[in-house]
Amino acid sequence: MIAEISAGLLAPRAATSPKYLYDALGSRLFEAICELPEYYPTRTEAAILAQYGAEIARAVGAGATLIDLGAGNCAKAASLFPLLHPAQYVAVDICYDFLRESLGRLQQRFPHIEMSGLGLDFSSRLELPGTVRADQRLFFYPGSSIGNFAPEQAIAFLRRLRANVCDDGALLIGIDLVKDSATLDAAYDDALGVTAAFNLNLLRHLNQLIGADFDVRQWRHRGFYDAAAQRVEMHLEARTDVEVRWPAGARRFACGERIHTEDSYKYTREGFVGLLGQAGFSAARTWTDPAQWFAVIHARAIRH
Repeated sequence: MIAEISAGLLAPRAATSPKYLYDALGSRLFEAICELPEYYPTRTEAAILAQYGAEIARAVGAGATLIDLGAGNCAKAASLFPLLHPAQYVAVDICYDFLRESLGRLQQRFPHIEMSGLGLDFSSRLELPGTVRADQRLFFYPGSSIGNFAPEQAIAFLRRLRANVCDDGALLIGIDLVKDSATLDAAYDDALGVTAAFNLNLLRHLNQLIGADFDVRQWRHRGFYDAAAQRVEMHLEARTDVEVRWPAGARRFACGERIHTEDSYKYTREGFVGLLGQAGFSAARTWTDPAQWFAVIHARAIRH
């Protein structure tokens, strides 16, 4: 981890993985982002799941092994429990402390469902323990988190999911669709500055992880949509010339120089279905909102 972070900070164009945005405070700040009027993905996806939940349940079938990637507070998966009736629920998140609290509350609400939590950076590897049922595995990856991967990385990630299911396995995934720049810019740079706080908290997290001496006051948030690349970019920009040190290295940042912290790629439905096919999944059903801003796709594993 230290080597990975150091290499990113010392690269010609400094960058860090978006997974480091999610310590305990970062996870709570993201929960707050999801409540903002500018941040449409969460409420739009929730509306799709609520409106088409019965159809989704019929497509998925009862008794699935529901594996929730980036589970966070587990709320999205929990909203589907009364319809899906999963035989087992496995919540996976990089921030295990936050996950443990969420899972404990959820088990009290649904004591009849077998539950377990897994603290794992699933962005780079996916190793499920033997306690996870192999039958009818359904990977649930909501929130358009797949957008954090560049398209070629997304294909590799989806292939890892396919490798972890049998021929009866499937994927239920949320994707953010291409739309106007003004809507996307506002969603990732809100008026209250909650997204800015979320992004800046990354520096505090890096201080804890690698012993760096970032001063949050010396940096500002930048979030914007690049229409040509079909992605939102988030950066942290130095307000002044600053030198940052940590035990494994040091770097001087000039005023205006940036650290790239996250991408969020947007897709057309046809483009994403193509990615699924390359990864070994066949898109069975798609549900969208009336404005066509967001889509939930159920994809079945292509039989070997």
